[in-house]
Amino acid sequence: MSDSYADEAVIRRVLLDSRTWAFVGLRDNPGRTAYDMAGVLRSRGKTIVPVHPAAETVLGEPGVPSLAGVPGRVDVVGVYRRAEHAGAVADEAITLFAAYGPRRDDEVRAVWFPLDVVDEAAARRVRDAGIDVVMDRCPAIEWARLRLPR
Repeated sequence: MSDSYADEAVIRRVLLDSRTWAFVGLRDNPGRTAYDMAGVLRSRGKTIVPVHPAAETVLGEPGVPSLAGVPGRVDVVGVYRRAEHAGAVADEAITLFAAYGPRRDDEVRAVWFPLDVVDEAAARRVRDAGIDVVMDRCPAIEWARLRLPR
């Protein structure tokens, strides 16, 4: 995988300027990475939206069964599914963001593929749709590495 999906400026902007993250694959299971990352980002002021067919409430936030059911706007779609499912989630994210209309200059729109979730074809489709992509990176690690404020 190339570093083209780990642009430091993009990572910094996504982490600092985003407000709402939809976590696809998030369930009320503290043993899962998605749960940990949702907690970390929530502690840093982000609103999280759990997206899972079970639509469980996680960290006090009501879940929805799909990205299409997310109320309001999201800035980032986190793909917390196995890599073989990442492409379908990426395509749903493209559809979601397209429904928002043209992107404003100050608006964050991104799809974040965490560590070990690598699908270069999906990432290319997302980027070709004008959406920022971060792939094979952990939000918590990047937050610390960039020394961002808590």
